[in-house]
Amino acid sequence: MTKSSKLLLLLLIFSTPIAFGATKNAPKVEAPVAEAYKPKSPQINRAGLDALLAKPDQLLIIDLRRPDEVSSIGGFPVYLSIQADQLEKSLDFIPKDRAIVTVSNHAGRSGKSADLLASKGYKVAGYVGAQYYEAEGGKLTKIAIPAPKTKTAEKPNH
Repeated sequence: MTKSSKLLLLLLIFSTPIAFGATKNAPKVEAPVAEAYKPKSPQINRAGLDALLAKPDQLLIIDLRRPDEVSSIGGFPVYLSIQADQLEKSLDFIPKDRAIVTVSNHAGRSGKSADLLASKGYKVAGYVGAQYYEAEGGKLTKIAIPAPKTKTAEKPNH
């Protein structure tokens, strides 16, 4: 190693802590945080949803959760299951003659979806979080996942 290479290596070794230390007191620049979505549709509490559930012929519940979320947390006795990201593609299957309540776990997806449906001319009563409903004393239907069917060995014909 030449003398100039050694000198350069020493210079890099000793200047590294100084370079990193210079950023220690530098002002922090934080990335802008996206504001949380604030739905325009009304959020429904337990009493409001129970009142709507009392008139099932006038109501359509759209559950936007994945099947594993519904089975692990619980859901409502009758609902239309549409994943949140498929809602706009499924509009043709949603009747316009009923009040609609959208459901998700904590009302995030359901608030956005309620607003989407309202913007498309659907009668949206509001949105609800299933876990909030249950925390307020509402009863969710728990659906046990059936055990996988085991294949039985075929008996030979004698």
